[in-house]
Amino acid sequence: MTLLDDHVVLITGAGSGLGLGLARHFNEQGAKLAVFEISEPKVAGLREEFGDDVLVLQGDVTQVADLEAARQAVLERYGRVDALVGAQGIFDGMVPLMEVPVDQVEKVFDEVMHVDVLGYILSARIFFEDFAKTNGAIVFTSSTAAYAADGGGLFYTAAKGAVRSVINQLAFEFRRKVRVSGVAPSGIAGSQLQGPAALGLQDQKQSDIPADAFENNFLKLTLVNSLPTPEEYAPLYAYLASRTNTTTIGQTIIADQGLFNRNVITPTEG
Repeated sequence: MTLLDDHVVLITGAGSGLGLGLARHFNEQGAKLAVFEISEPKVAGLREEFGDDVLVLQGDVTQVADLEAARQAVLERYGRVDALVGAQGIFDGMVPLMEVPVDQVEKVFDEVMHVDVLGYILSARIFFEDFAKTNGAIVFTSSTAAYAADGGGLFYTAAKGAVRSVINQLAFEFRRKVRVSGVAPSGIAGSQLQGPAALGLQDQKQSDIPADAFENNFLKLTLVNSLPTPEEYAPLYAYLASRTNTTTIGQTIIADQGLFNRNVITPTEG
């Protein structure tokens, strides 16, 4: 028996990076899985990889109609839904505020906040009644950027801080009906988060940063020997989404590889 046997799970933002790693792990753990993705090419890739074993849905997490259509499709196929895992997001390119043209600030804010925050809020609102019927779970993705500077630019940092607060508040509002929690990853190998179109960065991905340079800088600050893959984060999400989790509610697990225990006085070794 695996952790997610007899769990119906929807993963949003499942087409690449963290979301795809979660989908692969959840599938291996026995979940009856539905995945939701906006990009048509990524949707095609999901269908090619998972075939008929997984319900693959195309849509936009910021659009109520798309989320309602996804809900209907999941219920038609599986009869219920037990857990939602939110993994969608866009990055802000780490562009400092003073390098963002004044007339673009509002556009960048709206774009990042809509995907990284509103998409989570809408999905929670639309699926709440289904989760309440099964005492289900919601697991959202924050970031270590919500806790410390330089994990992103101002807009991404603000968005991930907002997600952390959304987790706290929804756990309170949904108490005794839906278990709400989150994960705050730090570096992710091969991250595919794209930048905002408002800054002309829609074709730029986090993984475009030279991998060796990024990993070397990351490892200087952490207590591990490698940059984690999406699949290495997945067991945390799987536990929080499962019925096994009866203790970690309203909390965001900081998965930082020891980043916040960085050396200040002691010289770096190795």
